[in-house]
Amino acid sequence: MLAKPRGTLAYPDTSRERRLAAQLRGMIVGADAILVSLVAAHRPWPHAHASAMNVAGKPVRMNPTTAQVAARWVLRTWPDADWSRPQVLDLFTGELTAGTCTIVRGR
Repeated sequence: MLAKPRGTLAYPDTSRERRLAAQLRGMIVGADAILVSLVAAHRPWPHAHASAMNVAGKPVRMNPTTAQVAARWVLRTWPDADWSRPQVLDLFTGELTAGTCTIVRGR
């Protein structure tokens, strides 16, 4: 790997949201979006939870620790979002939208 000059970001895009999306895209291989909510099926109380999916809407496997870390990072990046509903983070645009995961992208 080539060394970066001191003081430069690993992800040159300065938008915090887009940097997070790029980091998650590298961390969750094959994922195009993640669905983040405070309701997990196996927990009766609010709990940060994320599930990843590819462009076809198929689930992408990730371990429980990665799912929890990704969910917490998204919650901290968008603290003012309506977390009473699930939110979808598009890992290519860095946009957070409410609802279920539908990715429309020509590839």
